Formats: sequence, structure tokens, C-alpha cells
Amino acid sequence: MVCGEALMDVYMGEATSTGMVMDARIGGSPLNVAQGLARLGRPAALLTGLSTDAMGERLLASLQTEGVDTSLVVRSDAPSTFCAVSIDARGVPRYALHGEGAADRQITWNTLPALPPNTRVLQLGSYALLVEPVGSVLRALAARERHRLLVAYDPNVRLNVEPDLERWQAVVAEMVALSHLVKVSDEDLAMLYPGQPPEEAAARWLERGAALVVVTRGSQGASAWTRAGHASVPAPEMDKIDTVGAGDTFQAALLTWLDERGALTAEALGDLDEDALHALLGFAARAAAITCSRRGADMPRRAELD
Repeated sequence: MVCGEALMDVYMGEATSTGMVMDARIGGSPLNVAQGLARLGRPAALLTGLSTDAMGERLLASLQTEGVDTSLVVRSDAPSTFCAVSIDARGVPRYALHGEGAADRQITWNTLPALPPNTRVLQLGSYALLVEPVGSVLRALAARERHRLLVAYDPNVRLNVEPDLERWQAVVAEMVALSHLVKVSDEDLAMLYPGQPPEEAAARWLERGAALVVVTRGSQGASAWTRAGHASVPAPEMDKIDTVGAGDTFQAALLTWLDERGALTAEALGDLDEDALHALLGFAARAAAITCSRRGADMPRRAELD
């Protein structure tokens, strides 16, 4: 069960005589993770709020096409979130999120659907855990279910949504204490804890209750820590097109590898030794590399990783 936002990334194009060209693309880190899991052959559902507007209908259709369970999607007439993406003369992108009062923020305890009885994992992350009212609901859901389900978390820090770094630090600390698996990028760690080595953050998070901590390092590969071992792998060689969706693919692949080996429990995560961590990271890194070799968040299917 993946919980969080679904949105449209709207790329600002060339000017026309009456306005400008826009290119809207399906996005949102949680949506990407859910669709990545489905492509890798895992039964996945997305718990989110979707508008009944045109963007919301397109997002719903994409989830259904990819085979994601949409029975827990909460529909409303609030607008869809979209992120306006513009590229400056140097080729550097600028982002402006338009999501205040949007549908993906409107989940409350009154509208939160009941989890299906076959739910085994809660995957949470990104800015949905900070904005209200959905943020408080999802964090409380993790607290309620962590003794029954495995909780996985990816902070996916987005300062363009919430610029208050102390707010991010507080939510990350709260969620790490509730999570069994934490995956974070080295870029996010550098924003959260400037100057602190990743291994120090990983050790602290293991002490606070996480059983497995994974740090992705982009072109430098990835590292993982448990109470039983530590491992690092280099990034696979690839012809990189872009990195859109790479982190979300990595997370989906982590969960897939663990699920295929019956290791989606806190006890099993903590027992992963160096050899197992090497295999886990290698699988996830290959999946992310395939996504990087293609335009956009075009995540691989299971057969491509064999």
C-alpha cells in the first residue's frame, strides 16, 4: 500500500501567438513507486486523493492501465496538484508547485479508507507527510499500523513545497522512528544534516528503530546498513538520458527483491548480512539504471532485470 501524492508535472514550452505550449506528464513520487511495483510484478495499491477534473481522470487512468489497485483512491472536486517546470537559458529547471487545497491533500480521518486485510506493507514518503490535513493522517496511520505491517519510508525532501528545513527534520525524525525500512538519497541527507556523513545518519536511524537503512548516491552507487551487516555497490554503467523517477524505481525494486524472498518483516530486514545486502542493492541499482537510460519515469518490467 503506497501512500502519498499523485500530480502532473507541467513543462512550460515555447510561446505561441495566444499564450504558450504546455506539456503535462504524470508524476508524484508515491504514484511512481506504486506503478514501479506493478511493473515489477508486485500487487500494489495507491492510497491518495484524486480530483474529478481532467488531470485527475488522466492520473486515475494511468494507474489502472499499469495494474495498480485504485480501490483506495479518494475522489473529490478539489483541483489536481500540478508542478510548473520551466527551463532557464542555462538549462537549469525551476519548479513551482501549485497544490494548496488540492485533492491529494484532502484525506482526513473521516475519508481515510480502511486498509484491505491482505495489506502487508505501508510505503510512505515525500511532501504528503508534511502538508495538511493528509500529513497528520498518514503519520498517524503509520504509528497505528507499524506493529502489524512493515513500514517503508523515503523522505524525498522537496523544499519548493515546504521551505522550512526544521519542519522536514521533525517529520523525518518522527517517521524514522515509525519505519522499518528507510531509503534516502545522499542529496536529501545533505539538506537535512549538512556536513554529516551518511554512515552517521544511518547508525542513528538504526538506533531509533529502523531495521534497514539504504542511502542512494546517484552515479556513486548505493550503500545499506542493518544490525547484521553493511554493503555498498557502484552504479551500473549506462547511457544516461535523465534521472526522472530513478529514486522511485530504486525503492520499488528494493521492496520487490525483499518480497520475492519473503523478507518483508522487521526481523528479516535486520538479519540481512553483507552478501544479501550486495544482492539487494545490485538488483535495485540495475532497475534504477534502466530508468535513467530512458526518457522520463519509464520504469522497467520484471523480465528486464533477469
